[in-house]
Amino acid sequence: MTFTFGIYPGGLLGDDTGLIEPVRPDDPARIAAALRELQGDAPELIVRAYRLFPDGAHTPERPEQYAVEGRKLDLVLQFRERSGELAGWLDFVRRTVRAEGGRLACVQICEEPNLDLPPVDGSIPNVCRALVEGVIAAKEEALTCGYDRLAVGFNAVPSFGAAADTFWDELGELGDERFHRALDYVGVDFFPDAFWPVPADQLAGAVRAVLTGFRDDALPRAGIGPTVPLRICENGWPTGPGRSEERQAEVVEEVVRTVAGLAAELTVTGYTFFALRDADSAGPGLFHHFGLLRDDYTRKPAFDVYRELVAELTAGPDAP
Repeated sequence: MTFTFGIYPGGLLGDDTGLIEPVRPDDPARIAAALRELQGDAPELIVRAYRLFPDGAHTPERPEQYAVEGRKLDLVLQFRERSGELAGWLDFVRRTVRAEGGRLACVQICEEPNLDLPPVDGSIPNVCRALVEGVIAAKEEALTCGYDRLAVGFNAVPSFGAAADTFWDELGELGDERFHRALDYVGVDFFPDAFWPVPADQLAGAVRAVLTGFRDDALPRAGIGPTVPLRICENGWPTGPGRSEERQAEVVEEVVRTVAGLAAELTVTGYTFFALRDADSAGPGLFHHFGLLRDDYTRKPAFDVYRELVAELTAGPDAP
């Protein structure tokens, strides 16, 4: 089974209140150099990017410039129409696939639709319908244009208890046969030991528990079976006050190896790290420090760890 790696290369990110602007603007030349180094001899590296509906804004800017040298985009189409009206949404999805499909490895419809926080789509009314209809439209357009290998999917955060999350039941009601035929993968965004503490000796077990619960408990509520692949779309561990760069490197290695070790059991086909660099290496909060690089593009130890993992595991978790 092929296992692909990726990374989000931008500096802009969101916390639970809104967007955090990086203290230094993106430097495309340095980003490209870092991506080239992370990819090494691997035939592929996925570059994650976001495009917002209805205004069409991209994060990072001009992501197509990084889709070169064997790299393709994991493009997230975010449904950010505050009214929840779908007018224009499916045209936006189809137009994007038609124009960008040649440089896309995957297109993700909506961002974290089961999380009701301002920066993500779960805070927008009607997001579940936008997701279902968007997945169908994206797949239809991809096939019409001959982009047979373009994977279409959506992502979500882990759910802890049915009472706290009605998303999966609603998705199960809305998702018809066309939706399930169109769905190529489901993404998982999770950050163990980032926002709630996990003892070091329990980290691997926590990763296994989250992914197993997602596969066995959440997805079946929406009628999504075990053969639909999972992708880790966002995962990371911030440095900062009380959180050493050395520990970040240890966490990256343990989490990635644990995920790769679950690939066959849970049909996990890819892992993307969030993010390439810090938004603000001197900032006081967790959200400022998720990078493998500092905000000035100097590297933390985790950068080399991730580069080595890409080289070792990119052909598959069982590759020599």
